[in-house]
Amino acid sequence: MKEKEDHFQVLRKIKKDSHSTQRELARELGFSLGKLNYCLRELKKKGLVKLKNFQKQEKKLKYLQYVITPKGIAHRSKLTINFMERKMNEYDELKKELDQLKKKN
Repeated sequence: MKEKEDHFQVLRKIKKDSHSTQRELARELGFSLGKLNYCLRELKKKGLVKLKNFQKQEKKLKYLQYVITPKGIAHRSKLTINFMERKMNEYDELKKELDQLKKKN
């Protein structure tokens, strides 16, 4: 379950900004660099992301860009639906608890 949430967060972040470095992604997600590297390897192994090498024209420096594949987009959509369903269930449970507390008082 936790792995799915981590993958969901990584896919969302890459979709939002695919030009971030691994260090920036790790910092923004609150992951260690090792954890992020592991997640990216797993997502790549599953065919959900791919790496592209680019060269900046002005400084001629190479950098990597993570790109979500069509398979990754479909997977991210499923993870989003699962996330929303879990949160809706949590909300319903909390609402029931509050209603029970109100009845007791």
